[in-house]
Amino acid sequence: MRRLLIGLAAGAVFVAATACGSSDSSDSSGSDGGDKASEGTTTVKVGVIPIIDVAPLYLGQKKGFYSERGIKLELTSAQGGAAIVPGVVADQFDFGFSNTTSLLVAQSKSVPIKAVVNGVASTGKQKADFAELAVKKGSPLKSAKDVEGKKVAANTLNNICDTSVKNSVRKDGGDPSKVEFVEMPFDQMPAALDGGQVDAACVVEPALATIKSKGGTSIASLFVDVSPDLTVAMYFTSQKYAQKNPEMVKKFQEATAESLEYADSHPDEAREIIATYTKIPGNLLETLTLPRWPAEPDRASIEKLAELGEQDGLFDKAPDLDKLLP
Repeated sequence: MRRLLIGLAAGAVFVAATACGSSDSSDSSGSDGGDKASEGTTTVKVGVIPIIDVAPLYLGQKKGFYSERGIKLELTSAQGGAAIVPGVVADQFDFGFSNTTSLLVAQSKSVPIKAVVNGVASTGKQKADFAELAVKKGSPLKSAKDVEGKKVAANTLNNICDTSVKNSVRKDGGDPSKVEFVEMPFDQMPAALDGGQVDAACVVEPALATIKSKGGTSIASLFVDVSPDLTVAMYFTSQKYAQKNPEMVKKFQEATAESLEYADSHPDEAREIIATYTKIPGNLLETLTLPRWPAEPDRASIEKLAELGEQDGLFDKAPDLDKLLP
């Protein structure tokens, strides 16, 4: 288990805590339900990624959905879900945000985690999703098949970007084994495309809006190709935390579900909150393609991700969805 967690954390670079009421992440809450911020209020530490997917958490915090349940969120950014998983298991975070494939990989290796509430879903619209296979202006690449033998940026390797890119290439009649993936954070992808470090990028908003603002285009809608209703990510905790703090898990579930529903029905407010924790310029806010934020995960789409992960050799054994999902 120790070797596994070290492997999951390899390459993970945690950055400074976000400015929304967080403090030094070394002040770990452990598995006792978090630090007591004040009487009746518990600080809950959550590992997130600085992308639009997590806007509901910031919005829900602003609207008081967490505080009214006695929760003070402390949000800390990481490069990807594969980095957050070991942080949750090691009690650095009480909860974490991770793409579904990272959670499937962890479960297949018997990492003691449990998804607790939905995170984010695809729009289901081709060339109009919040995640795309993008290229720079003037690129000769026109479809997913064209990335054969090319370099494609992915925020973490052997994960949801890899499997979804390969799936799109396969669907387009190409050979996915010929794609070369290059690991880098999402916010570095626009510059990497401009500089020729990579030929295409599996990129999400707000970096996608930056690429489009420079004339870049999408050549495939990766998540839509997997499933129009794809559950891209979920919030999760460790089994130990869930067993010791069932009431806090329930409160976090309820507050997050309310936040998801609110963000989904108030897109203008979601856009505004995104500018507080990402590097997106204000003039690009209106161009962002927002995802969907359903309160419940879509099991059929998760089963499809599991099939792709098995096909691409990400699992030692098939993940048990009954043990993983809420």
